[in-house]
Amino acid sequence: MKKKASIKRAKKSATKKKPFKKSTAASSDVWNLRLYVAGQTPKSVMALTNLKKLCEEHLKGKYTLDVIDLLQKPQLAKGDQILAIPTLVRKLPVPIRKIIGDLSNTERVLVGLDLIASP
Repeated sequence: MKKKASIKRAKKSATKKKPFKKSTAASSDVWNLRLYVAGQTPKSVMALTNLKKLCEEHLKGKYTLDVIDLLQKPQLAKGDQILAIPTLVRKLPVPIRKIIGDLSNTERVLVGLDLIASP
């Protein structure tokens, strides 16, 4: 007698997006963030607005934010090796992370800051 070969079909995965997992850095006590800007340019203003919104949603009460205007204090760019603006620097928790741009892509910023694990 011949045995019939069983054919297993893979179950179709649901099309629902899986929720992002929080990373280990997300549980840190204090977040020290620096945003480097150059005056009140549209990108600088947008970056600050986006960052404040992101911090209030994901780090409420657990962060400090320093906004550094390089038009007023250009010497401060050397310390964090700033090559483009606006640039966000996460000083704490370590390791240091840098994100360049207006921070409008929230998912990318959250992954870049290690607030969520990459999908």
